[in-house]
Amino acid sequence: MSGTTRAASRGFDIIGDIHGCANTLAHLLEQMGYRKINGVYQHRRRQAIFIGDIIDRGPRIREALHLVRDMVEHGSARMVMGNHEYNALGYCTRARPGSGKKWLREHNARHDRLIRETLEQFEHYPHEWNDFLEWFYTVPLFIEEANFRVVHACWDGDLISKFKQSQGGACIDEDFLHASAALESFAGQVMDTLLRGTDLRLPEGMAITGRDGYVRQFFRTKFWADEPRTYADVVFQPDPLPAEVARRPLEPHERAQLISYPLSEPPVFVGHYWMEGKPAPITPNVACIDYSAVKYGKLVAYRMDDERELSRDKFVWVDVDRPEQAGGPNTEDSVAR
Repeated sequence: MSGTTRAASRGFDIIGDIHGCANTLAHLLEQMGYRKINGVYQHRRRQAIFIGDIIDRGPRIREALHLVRDMVEHGSARMVMGNHEYNALGYCTRARPGSGKKWLREHNARHDRLIRETLEQFEHYPHEWNDFLEWFYTVPLFIEEANFRVVHACWDGDLISKFKQSQGGACIDEDFLHASAALESFAGQVMDTLLRGTDLRLPEGMAITGRDGYVRQFFRTKFWADEPRTYADVVFQPDPLPAEVARRPLEPHERAQLISYPLSEPPVFVGHYWMEGKPAPITPNVACIDYSAVKYGKLVAYRMDDERELSRDKFVWVDVDRPEQAGGPNTEDSVAR
């Protein structure tokens, strides 16, 4: 499957991270005029594009995967790979002999916790889960149309160009997956940058603890910062930097690590970053559409047509409300807005 095609006259609805919120996804699709025909959501003029991270965390992961794959296989949707689909491939793939590891992605407490809901919900459907893992190899890392681009976390034009030359398209294979286990390799850099974003190391001896409880020595950065001067100008993550760190000037070697996304480039859509508030473009040609649906935020879509400048009026969403009655984590209520 190629990630580069020419856009037809149809419109596109780019949909943020789902994380098992299948009911909310159905509500959003219906709000946008998609209807089930022979069991598959379709729109007579438009095509959905999923930003990745269909799996993990949420209450209806299996249902969400079936809904999305049915749409993709019917042609009423496309999808790019998220870091959670990539993580699942690594977690469920045995390392090659001589590597010193049993699995490509280590089965430690943190990794076990991240994929727990997915594996539990497929416990009685192992053949289905294996089929989905194989299907993930057909999902491209990026989509590049004539007038817009889609990637899960970061559009790095140089890496993408080299990847297309080496892979002959936009998808990975099992050899590339194995190679990516070494973060310092080209494959490792492709998967980490495109699916998780760019980062900078914190000052020596400093660490931050994220909302997920994970302690990090790095912080995520923008790939579109324009003439940044301080850490505050480039940080892009849910967890804020301490004030004294945010004021820290960028060193020349840190500036050299940053990439840019000029206003002259086509609009690009990403997910991944757990945005809050009312959906709106970040810049005239950059939009994040992940608004934490699985954490009772919003499941968001952007209705893309032929515009060169993104508009806040093109965002649509459903709010995911906490259930009024106790139902544990396997409940999911959404309200169209």
